[in-house]
Amino acid sequence: MEFRNAWLAVGALFGTAVRGAMQFPDCVNGPEILTTNLVCDNSASPAERAEALISAWNITEKLVNLVDQSKGAERLGLSAYDWWSEALHGLASSPGVEFTAEGEFSYATSFASPILLSAAFDDDLVRSVAELISTEARAYSNVGKAGLDYWTPNINPYKDPRWGRGSETPGEDPFRIKGYVKALIEGFQGDQNTTKVIATCKHYAAYDLEDWGGITRYEFDAIVGMQDLVEYYLPPFQQCARDSKVKSIMCSYNSVNGTPACANTYLMETVLRDFWEWTDENQYITSDCAAITNFDQDHNYTDTAAQSAAIAYRSGTDTVCEFNSATDVQGAWDQSILPEPVIDQALRRLYEGLIRAGYFDPAEDSPYRALGWADVNTPEAQALALQSAVDAIVLKKNDGLLPLKADNASIALIGFWSNGTTAMLGGYAGPPPYFHGPWFAADNLGLKTFLASGPIAETTSDNDNWTAPALEAAGQADIVIYFGGNDMSIESEEHDRVSIAWPSAQLALLETVCALGKPCIVVELGDQNDDAPLLANNNVSAILWAGFPGQEGGTAVFDILTGKSAPAGRLPTTVYPAEYTDQVPMTDMSLRPSDDNPGRTYKWYDSEVQPFGFGLHYTTFEASLPPEGPVGQSYAIDDLLSGCDLKYTDLCPFGDLSISVQNTGETASDFVALVFLAGEHGPAPHPLKELAGYTRFRGLEPGAAQNATLALRLGELARVDDRGNTVLYPGTYEVLIDVPTQATASFELTGEPKTLIEFPQPPLDLGEGNGHDEIVGGNGTAKSSARKTARDYGLLSQGQKAR
Repeated sequence: MEFRNAWLAVGALFGTAVRGAMQFPDCVNGPEILTTNLVCDNSASPAERAEALISAWNITEKLVNLVDQSKGAERLGLSAYDWWSEALHGLASSPGVEFTAEGEFSYATSFASPILLSAAFDDDLVRSVAELISTEARAYSNVGKAGLDYWTPNINPYKDPRWGRGSETPGEDPFRIKGYVKALIEGFQGDQNTTKVIATCKHYAAYDLEDWGGITRYEFDAIVGMQDLVEYYLPPFQQCARDSKVKSIMCSYNSVNGTPACANTYLMETVLRDFWEWTDENQYITSDCAAITNFDQDHNYTDTAAQSAAIAYRSGTDTVCEFNSATDVQGAWDQSILPEPVIDQALRRLYEGLIRAGYFDPAEDSPYRALGWADVNTPEAQALALQSAVDAIVLKKNDGLLPLKADNASIALIGFWSNGTTAMLGGYAGPPPYFHGPWFAADNLGLKTFLASGPIAETTSDNDNWTAPALEAAGQADIVIYFGGNDMSIESEEHDRVSIAWPSAQLALLETVCALGKPCIVVELGDQNDDAPLLANNNVSAILWAGFPGQEGGTAVFDILTGKSAPAGRLPTTVYPAEYTDQVPMTDMSLRPSDDNPGRTYKWYDSEVQPFGFGLHYTTFEASLPPEGPVGQSYAIDDLLSGCDLKYTDLCPFGDLSISVQNTGETASDFVALVFLAGEHGPAPHPLKELAGYTRFRGLEPGAAQNATLALRLGELARVDDRGNTVLYPGTYEVLIDVPTQATASFELTGEPKTLIEFPQPPLDLGEGNGHDEIVGGNGTAKSSARKTARDYGLLSQGQKAR
């Protein structure tokens, strides 16, 4: 009961206790003004229904429904609706989600966090997890305990290892993130006829800093050139908007090149809605919480809260999350700087989303309204929660100790999550039905165990009350397993890491217990630390990385330790040396190496402790590239394009790459095949390599072989120039399989470079379109900012002027 009370306290912090339960409008027995409105006619189009609803509201009703805690309209039979529900890796505590103290609707299944789930490199698994999360979300919404929209996934590329929210993301590679979010959105939103739940891709854009060097996310101006913007920061959002048609996107706290993201018409209108054709028929933009008050309080972009509200809505933001802030919508209206057509447009977008999710439809007409408590934490969900962690755990070191032999050895479980509970969940979690930590899992296997805790975060030895108990436990056992790493006290929202070394108190403890000379295993929780001291330590026999594994974290780890399952996960991020944090500031958004930047991610940095995509196995594999498809061939660029009539030529097919994998060892195992492309074509400096495909081979028995084909598209071959255009270049393209590389091949493109995507250029006045000068006053500040901004996008040299 103690942990449930803790979760209820979290809900109270968000204000859950004072917010009304969601109620579906009653189009049969409700007020006549509702039942006779076209919004209740599900034979009409969603756009027509939304237009009819908003036309029935008066201005007072409209104004109070533009924020996350919408008041509804009692006159129309519309109850309050909270737009803020969370479901990052399971239904999570948030203002729009209510968990009871006990009994029905007191918990939800907690799956592995995104950073770990991504390491499985299995998009079918991601889709299955999303389907079960959305099923549980619908079950909660059907009894008024959750909304129909969820602020997930977090898809900002994880470029800096210090970022406190990196574990919420699928990792550092945009191509991997695109595959992850495509599968997740399909699982969340279901078919396009009736939206299961509304997913929200966040945070748009260039957001990956909480609080570093005295600069917070609320005031940070991310200076990003066009090449990095289009090549690295925007591809996941392009997948969401252009290709997957996600129903919602969240704009971020930070400014991008001088303009707050939630006021940035270039990003929200020019790129998102116009260029990517993310139309306003059924999609809307929400702000991050308190991001609009940051306009005047942190960014000095406006003078008053009313001006901030007006510019946000006029720029394309449709609803504002207010948490601990107040949006002066009324003041903007009273001062005549927020036109009613802008208000109507925002409300139509919002409510058309709810209409498509069946908000106004009879229960019998919705395929999801019958879901209830019996559909929460089913045996299927429990099994998938376990699989989401097992399939993703990464084996980083093994001297042959693992898998453990079934010889009745006794085990010392040492470290802060050896009897793990909430630490296993990570951020944006809700109460799970149970915690199956390491001690539970070992006990369930009938193992003789000795338990001792350890320091959670960076702690001085002056308060050492853990070494003696740990040595006592280790002294009685045959095998020592240290369960440590990071938790949410080290890395979390609003808390970036200063150091990426192992916390010193933990490192000292595990080195001490491993020095006893007994077989010693380290199981690492949270994001990556510099493992170099442990990799070099001969007293450390094995290292597992388990991320934030969810409710079945302990069972998942012991499934790997005992060999019930074989490890096949791959690192979704680079493991950097500890000194990396002294080599580049978090505020440097550039990816390419320079005199002031050693480079970021595996694409540009080559001094890693362990590389992106690394992962050991209990067996050996031989991966090869059969001489089929594009291998060894030469292609004319003109011919490749002439055979494709797709609107977006980056999606044009190039060819099917054949991969063959054989298990040459003695243990059955999965294998993740990673395909990279490399070559010195396009603008220099050239990336070391870039991920272009992946697939997971399942259940390869000893001696068995499997084949697969990966469909490469022209977009995976192309590179981005300094103006943000995606160009297909002639040259020799090298194909690399696995990490470290097991097999290589090449093909050639000939002819002249061809532009696949000509990216729209930002206006030199980034206030254009949001009425900044009209609202704030034409004092020249916006133009001055535009000159600076134009250079920051890489469009002007220092000697040029903005016109």
